[in-house]
Formats: sequence, C-alpha cells, structure tokens
Amino acid sequence: MRARWGAGVTGFLLLAAAVVWGAAPAVATPPVSLSAGFVTDAADVLTPADESTINTRLEALSTDDRIDLFVVFVDEFTSPSDRQQWADQVAADNGLGAAQYLLAVATEGRQYYISADSSGPVSESRLLAIEESIKPDLRAENWAGAAMTAAEAFSADDAGSSGWGFILVIVVIALAVILIVWLVSRSKKKRTADASAADDPYAGVTDEQLTTQAGAALVQADDAITSSREELGFATAQFGEKVTATFAQVITDAKAKVDEAFSLKQQLDDEIPDTDEQRRAWHIQIITLCEEADTLLDSNVEAFDELRQLEQNAEQALQRATQTRAETAAAVAAAPDALARLAQSYDASALSTIAENPAQAASRLELADAHLVEASALLTAGKRGEAAFAIRTAEEGLVQARQLCDAITTLGADLSAAEEQARVLMADLEGDIAAAGTLPDPSGQLAQTAAATRAQLDEARANLTGSARRPAVILEALTAANTRIDALTAQVRDAQQRAARASQMLAQTLLQAQAQVSAANEFIMTRRGAVGATARTRLAEASAQLSQAHNLQPTDPETALQHAARADSLAQNAIALAQQDVNGYGGMGGGFTGGGGSGIGGDILGGIIGGILASGGGRSSGSGWGGSSGGGWRSSGGSRGFRPSSFGGSRGRSGGGRF
Repeated sequence: MRARWGAGVTGFLLLAAAVVWGAAPAVATPPVSLSAGFVTDAADVLTPADESTINTRLEALSTDDRIDLFVVFVDEFTSPSDRQQWADQVAADNGLGAAQYLLAVATEGRQYYISADSSGPVSESRLLAIEESIKPDLRAENWAGAAMTAAEAFSADDAGSSGWGFILVIVVIALAVILIVWLVSRSKKKRTADASAADDPYAGVTDEQLTTQAGAALVQADDAITSSREELGFATAQFGEKVTATFAQVITDAKAKVDEAFSLKQQLDDEIPDTDEQRRAWHIQIITLCEEADTLLDSNVEAFDELRQLEQNAEQALQRATQTRAETAAAVAAAPDALARLAQSYDASALSTIAENPAQAASRLELADAHLVEASALLTAGKRGEAAFAIRTAEEGLVQARQLCDAITTLGADLSAAEEQARVLMADLEGDIAAAGTLPDPSGQLAQTAAATRAQLDEARANLTGSARRPAVILEALTAANTRIDALTAQVRDAQQRAARASQMLAQTLLQAQAQVSAANEFIMTRRGAVGATARTRLAEASAQLSQAHNLQPTDPETALQHAARADSLAQNAIALAQQDVNGYGGMGGGFTGGGGSGIGGDILGGIIGGILASGGGRSSGSGWGGSSGGGWRSSGGSRGFRPSSFGGSRGRSGGGRF
C-alpha cells in the first residue's frame, strides 16, 4: 500500500504553540483528524445544509460503488506545507485503505490534491480527469459543488467493481482450497460419486453403453499418445528440438490425463464393490479425460502441417520474406520521425503506449534479419526443416515490426479524432450553458454549474492549442462536465429529450472507448510475449462491452452508453496492467543479443515462437497448431514464460495543484 507520509507529531506541537500564543485567526492547519462523516470542514466554508447534502451523496457512493471519498477543507496546508505530503499524512493518520480516497482543499492557499493508493480501483488517468473536473468549481469557490462533482466523477468510473472483483477472486480461491481439502479427506469412491451426481451429461445413455464408450475412449486415446510420440521423433529429426519442445510438453500433458483415466478404470476393476452411481460417474469421467487428452493432441496439427508445407517451398518463402523485409525496413526507418512529430503536439502521457515502438520495431527487424540469414545458411546446408522454422520466425518478426510502426500512425489519428470530438463536445456544452440559462433555477445550482462548465471550456481551449496536449484527459474532463450539467437539466426534460441526449453522448463515448480498446489491443498484441492473462482479460471484456454498446445503440442508447463507458474504463485498466507486465518482464529493457541468449532478442523470440505455436504462426491463415484425430501429429499451443509484475506501492501522486 502507498505510504502516506506526514508529520503528525510536528503538527501537534505547532497546534499547541498556536493555542498558547494565540494571535491572529488561524489560517495554517496541520494534518487533521477526520470527522465522523465524510466531510471535515475545518475552514468553515460549508453551510450545515451543504455538509448534509455532501455526506448523503458520499454515503451513496460508498454503498453503491464501494468507494469511500473523504473531503477536507482547511485554510492552509502546513506541517507539511506540500499539498501531497499533507493529504497523504492525513490519510495515513486516519488509516485510509486502498479503496478510500481523500480530497484535500486549502481554501485560502488555493491548493487541492486527491490522496490515492496505487493499488486502489481508480486509475491514475481517471484521477487526473477528476481533478480537472473539480477545478472550475474550486476557482469559483463553489466548495460544495466541487465535492459533489468529485463524487459524481468517482461514481461514473465504476471503479469499485475492480477492487471488489479482486476480493471476490480471493474468496473464490479460498473456497476452492477448502473444497479440495474436504474432497481429499473423503474416500475415492465417495468423492467421485458426489462430484458427478450434480450433473449427468449422459442422461440418455445406459450404464452398459457408458461402459463400452469408456473402454473405446481409453483405447483410442492410448493409441493417439503412441502415434504422437512416434511422430515427435520424426519431427525432432526434421525440425530440431527447439521447434518440437512444445509438442513434447503437449504429449506429456495428454498422457497425464490418460493415466488418470486408466487409474479410474483400475478402481472399477478392483475387488472393492462399487455402487451403480459410482460406476456410472467414473465411466463418464474416463470418457471426459480421454476427450480432453485427444483435444490437446489435435489442437496443433494444422500449424505443424503448414510448417511442413513451408519446408517444401522454402526458397520461394525466403524470397518473399526478404522482399517484405525491405518494405518493413522503410516503415521502421520512418517511425522515429513519426513519433517525434506527435511529441511536438502531445504530452508524453498521451503517447505512453507507443513511446518505445520505434526501438521495439527496430529490434524486431534486427531479429528478423538474423533469422533470414540463418535460414539462407540452413538451406545451403540442406537443413530444410530448420530453415522453414527460421523463415517463419523471421516472418512473424517482420509482422510485429510493421504493427509497431502502424500503431504510431493509428494513435496519431485517434488523438486527432479525440481533439475533434472534444471540440464538438465543447460546442455542445456551449449549447448546454445557453439552455441552462432558460430553465427554472430556484436554488441557483444551475447557474453555479453553468459557471463551472464555462471555466472547464476555457481550460479545454487552452490545452487544445498548446504543444503538450492531452486530448484523452481533456475529453474525460469535458465528458464529466457534460454529465454534471446534463444531470441537472435532465430534471426538467421529458423522456424523449433524455433519450436523444443519451444518443448524442453515446457517439462521443463510443469513439473514446474504441480509441482506448484499439490502443490496448495494439500494445498487448505487439508485446504478447510479456503480457499476462489479467491484462488480456480486461481487454477481452472491454471488447465485449464495446460490442454490446454497438448492438444496443439503435434500441437502448442509455444502456449502450453504460456499456461504452465500461469498455473505456476496462481498456484503460488493460493498458496499465500490460505496461506493468512489460516493465516487470526481465528481458524487455535490453537490446538484441541473438538467438538463445538473454536480452530483448531472446524475450521477443520467446513471444514470437509462443505466438507461432499458439496460433499457427501464419500472418493471414488464422490456423492453430491443430489437426485430425486419425493418428497423425497432435499438439497444443505453447505456454508463455511470464515474469511476475510488482504490485502495491505507496501514496504520493503527482496530481492536484493550484486553482
């Protein structure tokens, strides 16, 4: 967890001195103890009604989104005077956890800061957007409005689900461990009978038919293991152990399943009497295990056959790869200039997903060159099988190099589109401000919101004309402002107007979500040798949410908007997780060192070979390493060697600032 540093003892001494000496009204405030509620108003800038309203909203945020937001207003930050250290000290002194955030505002010092734990559910980019969204309220000294805006922004993120999702996973794992211990403690026959009693997929099959099917499945699976072992020997001689190592592991895994099935058959044949329910359950389990083993063996035949076909046409394939190499080299050479042009207009944070692409593309090209040279030498030596694998590896390296270069152009187009969309949204917000002026406003809240939105528009215009632009952050802030003003004006609009508004917002959110999903997909795809399952899972769910949003767009724009916003949040999380994996992957920071060694060459080669063995290696065929069940070669996708990323961290963000 992030450490929230501060000076609690020093603050106490300074406060005691102020009490003793007592001079002018106190404007310097050491780190404070939080009130019983969510709001601590040490600066006395809120009315009792304001404080009650804010506490009610923050209680709803805690209940609905599983996020606690505490708000503190003081005159000045002192002991320490640094806004970050002061807020983090308050958070530490009051024992705030990972899903608990502290918004600290110095009303006289004109500073603010959100203290957050790095392991918390809200992303750094979202925190920056939240801080941007409350700045107009702070500048207008609309203290209650700033707190309400922050609450709405935290709720819109739906970030609490990820933290609770993690807790749910831990609970599920714990329950699974308990279940395993319980099952082991029971007898072998009772254990299997209880497991199978819950669901019988062979309800229409008699016990005698199950016995026959189980016996036939065992014979077929055992024969398939034998055939695959024989084929592995031929393949090793043809292509070498480096290529066939994954095939050997697949056979080992399949053999383990068949051995388990034979063990069950032995239990059925021993002298211990079994009930009819137990025998039926075990026969079903034998059939299932044999089917799983056969699937493992069948899953990789197609790609292996493709490699053999490549071996027969190795000379032509080498010539095509050499030509592709020349085209790719031109794109790689142009990549640094393309990135430099973007860097002249956009902040480094907006380019984080492609910052290393030129260097990575050059490394892929260097790797491809090495394998093209190797393939040529192997062909000359008559080693066509090994040459074919070298050509396939070089082709995949060239594909990834081109994808890395194309990602720079794609992100540039996405950033430009985000800027254009921000300008469209700004024009829309102008209309919202004008419309708000025509609506009844007995409490004056609409006028305050309109003033805050006006300040946000001015901020956005300044950012979009600078040389360090952050379109995504600005678009997020504008979207938050739009959501805020829409929430107020929606009270006086009829259902048809709200639906039309949702449709308009949906188009903006879909564009934003699509850009995030695209950036995450390209980042993970070109670094898949180092990116683990969690980031990929977030990306897959983001893609599913985005597809659902598109499907619902014509009929239910409000629900579609929720799916689009969820897709955007998941894609941001996928990028952050993937970057953690890449940073924690031991070899990705080094230069190319050649085949078999450590460094980026070995790491990239591992990712490329893993991709070839898992997906067939073809650039366009889409085939896996799989095949038929008639005794031919069988194998499955290779596993990738992931290195653990670091988790946790400390408080001490670089956000906040003056207002």
